[in-house]
Formats: sequence, C-alpha cells, structure tokens
Amino acid sequence: MAVSVLDGSALRRMFEAAALALEREKSAIDALNVFPVPDGDTGTNMAMTVSSAVREMSAAATDDVGGMAKAAAMGSLMGARGNSGVILSQLFRGFSREAEDRKTLTAVELASCLQAGVETAYKAVMKPVEGTILTVARFAGQAAMQAAKRGQDLAAVLEAAYREAGRVLKRTPEMLPVLRDAGVVDAGGQGLVVIFRAYLDAIRGDQLEPAGVVATAEGPKLLTTAREFDDIAFAYDTEALLIGERVDVEGLRSELADLGDSLLVVGDGAVVKVHIHTNHPGTVLERCLSHATLGDVAVKNMREQYHAARGAPREMGKVTSVVVVTVGEGMGQIMRSLGADVVINGGQSMNPSTEEIVQALERTGSSQVIVLPNNANILLTARQAAELAKTTAHVVPTRTVPQGVAALLAMSPAADVKTNLERMTRAAEQAISGEITYAVRQTRYRDLEIREGDVIGLVNEEIRSVGRHWRDVLMDLLEGTVSRDHAILTLYYGQDLTAADAESARESLVERFPDLEVEVYDGGQPLYYVLFSLE
Repeated sequence: MAVSVLDGSALRRMFEAAALALEREKSAIDALNVFPVPDGDTGTNMAMTVSSAVREMSAAATDDVGGMAKAAAMGSLMGARGNSGVILSQLFRGFSREAEDRKTLTAVELASCLQAGVETAYKAVMKPVEGTILTVARFAGQAAMQAAKRGQDLAAVLEAAYREAGRVLKRTPEMLPVLRDAGVVDAGGQGLVVIFRAYLDAIRGDQLEPAGVVATAEGPKLLTTAREFDDIAFAYDTEALLIGERVDVEGLRSELADLGDSLLVVGDGAVVKVHIHTNHPGTVLERCLSHATLGDVAVKNMREQYHAARGAPREMGKVTSVVVVTVGEGMGQIMRSLGADVVINGGQSMNPSTEEIVQALERTGSSQVIVLPNNANILLTARQAAELAKTTAHVVPTRTVPQGVAALLAMSPAADVKTNLERMTRAAEQAISGEITYAVRQTRYRDLEIREGDVIGLVNEEIRSVGRHWRDVLMDLLEGTVSRDHAILTLYYGQDLTAADAESARESLVERFPDLEVEVYDGGQPLYYVLFSLE
C-alpha cells in the first residue's frame, strides 16, 4: 500500500532506522578513511550524531512532523562529532526549517525538505568541495524532487534519492583526485547512502540489498586530506535587533559574512537578532538597515572590556580563558601548566561532540575563550561550538598537539585577545610538528611501501619515514628534518613507552645532534609512540 503522507512518528522511525544502520555499518565506513593512522572515524561520528538526534526526537512532546524535525535538528547539532557529523547536522537543520509547522509531509514536500537541507549544508561549509557528502546529498535531493514531480509516493521518492546517492557515490573518485588515488569513495557520502537506505526500509517495512562499501578496482590505498581553516580576531562586538515583516535572514547573513567572525543571524523573519565581531560596526548597521528597522543596538570594544575587567575583583572571573582538546594524562598536565584552563579529553578517533565543547567553553566563566582543537578533524566541531556558546569564543586552528603547545607558549596574559589570537595562530603555523605512530593497513604512499603494523613517521601531517621500530623511524625522520636553524627538540612519549625508553632515545639524539637541546616529557598519549616539536 502506497504511503501518501509522512507524520512525526514515521519521521522518528526513519531516524531510528538510520541510527541502527549507521551503528551496524560504522566500521565499514570508518575503513574508508585509509590514511594509515587510526583516525578512521567518519562512520562512528555519523552514527553518534544521528543517535543524538534520535534521543531528542524521543523526548519531543509532538507527533507533528515539523516539531519532530526540529528536535532532530537540535539533537544532531548538539551531538555533532567531526566534520561529517557537523555537515550532517546542517542537512537536518535545513530539512527542519522547510518542515516547520507542518503536521505531515507529502512526497513533494519531503523532496523540498531534502533539497533545503542540501542548501543549508552548502552554506555552512566555507569552501565546499565536490566529491564529498555534499555532492551525494545534492544529487539525491534532485532525484527525489524529480520523482515527486512525476507523482510518485513517499517510498518511491526515497528510493529515487537512495539509488541516485549510490550512483553518485561511485563517481566521487572521479571528482576528487585524493579519493581516486586512495581507491575509495567518500566516507561521508557512503554514510549518507546508508541513511537513505534506512529511511526507505523504515517507510516500506522491508529490506533492500545492502548498500555495501564501494571501492575502486585497485582497492583501498592511502587517503590524505588537507583542509585549511583561517581564524581572524575583530575588535568590536556588535549586536542589533531588527524588526520587519519579512527579513531575508539568509541574504543578510551573506551580506555580513565578509565583515567579521562569530556571525549569528537568527530569527523568524519578523524579529531577527544579529551578532558579529567586526572592525566595521558602522557598515554592519548600514547593511542591517537596508533590510529592516533597527531596534536595540550595542557596540562594545572588546579590547577595552578586556583591560577594564583585568582590574575587576577576582570573583568576577578571568577575562580570557583557554580550552584545549588533547588526550593522555601527561599531555593534559602539560597543557594546564602552559595556561590551559579546561582540558577536554579527545583526539584521534576520540572526537568530542559540539555539546561537550560548548559546555567546556561556558564552564570557564570568562567573557572571552580561546579554543585549541589540536586535531584537524575537530576544527569544524570547535567552530560550531564557538558559534553556539553563550560566551565569546575564538578558534585557533591547531591541527596537531605540538601546534597546540606552540600556541600556548606564544600566549601572553598581558596581551589583548586580538594580539594573542594573532600570536598563537602564527606560532601554530610556524611550528614543526612530528608524530611517530603505526600503520593500520598495507598501502603505498608516494615511493614508500607501507605494511600493516609498520611504524611511520610524519612531519606536519605528511608521511616521511617507514620502519619496524619507533626509534629507527624517529632518528630517520629527524635526519631529514633538523636544520642549523633548530635549537630545541621536545619529545612527548606515549603510553606504550617507558621513561627508560624515552631517556635512551634522548641520549642517542643528543649524541647525533650535539647542537640541539633535547627535552623529554611523559605525554601518556595513546596511538602515538612519540609526538615532537622542533623550534
């Protein structure tokens, strides 16, 4: 029997099915992250994100599809983990907006909601890349709309989206060379195919053939990705309340995007709140005026606030705090000794959620918070948390733990927030960061043959040495990295090594590099035998 409309209960069942499917297939999706260190977590992150959405939906006191979609959007946003989880939460957010106030959805309305999700997700990513989950979602949404316009029912619309998602997924290596070279499809796109299949299963009450994991004929090889994130500090905290009839929220957000950071444009079109950190508050207000009447307006100089608060009584709390993400008891202690106020336990394969970071930011009690994610896969989640937190937060885009250490060393309690952000960002960018870990699979990287279990050495996230013993790889890696300009080498040994192991390595390094001052600390980190920095 054809299903003509989708209500809130049916939408919840779709999400429950998706959560179960992702939980079942997360390991296969994780395996698509074939960079040979244990960071394959796209499937895990997507599973946890959808599970968070389901928890919020289960607590919702409504059976309207609009209310249930809103709960899914909020739950996924607060539980988003990793880049894939944040992007997925934006797909749900756009869906929710389109479904707002609806008791049920027809096939055409469902297709419209899917397309609205795609639009929101694309806008959330600073530099969208084709060949990713975004591409799969876009083509799936288009296929759903085409099916709906042909008069097909809900199940047929979802099947069209699922089939097209699978077809485009197989083409992602053609769109993104790094996938082609790795012999895999996009992991996030694979996760989305699993979600669409689960949606269809929930509506039809039967099972399609498994989506499976797609790879090229050559099979998985090495996958590397690099995303650059830039953070800029601005002086004026500018807020305005806009009152109008039909304020173009998306249009205004686009107009303000180039004027600063920490931008929020939220509201229902009649009353809209704007918040931005900018160096041009006058221009911000002029652009707001072109859309609606200004209500309350507040412009505050954050630098003056900082200096004024420094003289306040101690119980007023710190003006600027630092929140860092790291793993290992030793690394946590080191970060605290360098000035970190809150340490979140997380890192490779242990990504904290948006909600966990938001809670850490607000727990500081400070008016300004600097966040050091210390992992490339946590950058987008940290940005999302910074926007959601009630306190003003700034993200320094540290991609490794040694970069985080360099950033903390560059921070000065006497400097204002803008100056510290500039210093910390510059220090992180200039840091030479090294890692000694192990390969999780057999692969090839450039001219290096890598076997499962091999020890690999990376400098600034690039593999440069392979061997069977961590000390040999460390020595080989440093042979090609140390220059006359370097004066200090700092090693942080992991939980798999002893203090004696580290001291023995230090003695060998001092003998080999007599001009280097070599410092050794117990980091206690898992997965990595050694982390190091050169300065």
